[in-house]
Amino acid sequence: MSTLHAGYFTDGLDADPELARALRGELTRQQEGIELIASENIVSRLVLEAQGSVLTNKTVEGLPYARYYGGAEYADAIEALAVERATRLFGCRFANVQPHSGSNANAGVFLGLLKLGDTILSMDTAAGGHISHGHPATLTGRDYTIVRYGVSRETERIELDALRQLALDHRPKMIVAGGSAYPFALDFKGMRAIADEVGALFMVDMAHFAGLVATGLYPDPVPHAHVVTSTTYKSLRGARGGLVLWNDPALSDRINYGIFPGVQGSVMMHAVAGKAACFGEALRPEFAAYNRAVLDNARTLAAHLAEAGLRIVGGGTDCGLMLVDLSPLGVTGDVAAKALEKAGLAVNKNLIPFDARPPEAPSGLRLSANAGTARGFGPDEFATIAGWIAAICRAPQHGALLARLQDEVRALCARFPIY
Repeated sequence: MSTLHAGYFTDGLDADPELARALRGELTRQQEGIELIASENIVSRLVLEAQGSVLTNKTVEGLPYARYYGGAEYADAIEALAVERATRLFGCRFANVQPHSGSNANAGVFLGLLKLGDTILSMDTAAGGHISHGHPATLTGRDYTIVRYGVSRETERIELDALRQLALDHRPKMIVAGGSAYPFALDFKGMRAIADEVGALFMVDMAHFAGLVATGLYPDPVPHAHVVTSTTYKSLRGARGGLVLWNDPALSDRINYGIFPGVQGSVMMHAVAGKAACFGEALRPEFAAYNRAVLDNARTLAAHLAEAGLRIVGGGTDCGLMLVDLSPLGVTGDVAAKALEKAGLAVNKNLIPFDARPPEAPSGLRLSANAGTARGFGPDEFATIAGWIAAICRAPQHGALLARLQDEVRALCARFPIY
């Protein structure tokens, strides 16, 4: 008697109607709504197929051509391809494409290059930093001594003099640059000089601007940082996962062992295939055009929101994301985000620098042009989106307005179909 149920190798989603219903609902949500969350993007059909491939079945441990398990001929070729493309894309000598997430990439680097209890100087989450850089709720916050830098109250930007003083006072073993809600260009050369002055390693997490770095539209951290981490979705428009880049061969074993077996187990080879696919796409000239459009669209969105009476934190953006202060309209981020979602606009509530409100009901929103640009929106569409956001934030309880704008959102999305 067969141990396989009927259709095991042939049936698709229709064999599980409950699951199929939810997945098709998510597809419809993406098709008919506008994604403005900075941590998301829309991948190509190629990336979807690579990540949903038979590599789901393959277990490997270790680096390509030095695996613990056998049967790795094609897994080795695919991971080696991903590494080669990543190093070519970012102009560096070494890459580890195995991290399951950006947080795993960061944790692996910390574990490989630092000792438990070492001091890390990183950006405060309240000022735009990322939780994986030492937030108390994370393992990194528990296992290392975290000193936090912020932004100027006047400019809402990092000031190197203040950062240098903290470094001199605390003598960290590592300085971390990059965050989840800091929209301005970073002075990597200046930050590396501070790290050198106190004998610290310098790490850059470029998750939110990696695509811009790859296409020369944002300062390049690779020549200045000892190690660079990133996610591979967000601005890289690819498979979900993490990435580590570096140039010094003396760091290779420490970084690689920090990832595996340090913070994670076997490689998710289907995700690595998706990364190889997106790195290949990012090497094409169309990707540079995409990123130029992201910048144009983000600046258009910010300018029109400002014209409508919302305050843009720091006065603008140098990347695809921005922070919007809703205080002038007397509405909080949680209320605005729920109302915007009812109209088909997905955003996330967010703290703004020196926010007097709690994270659960902050004063701001974080917005991004990445996903809208991926589906083909241009400045005209983002000007329209800005008008919708402003109208909803002024009247978040206006049911008739939300219903009317939901129809308009769907009509716009129908002009730019996905999948």
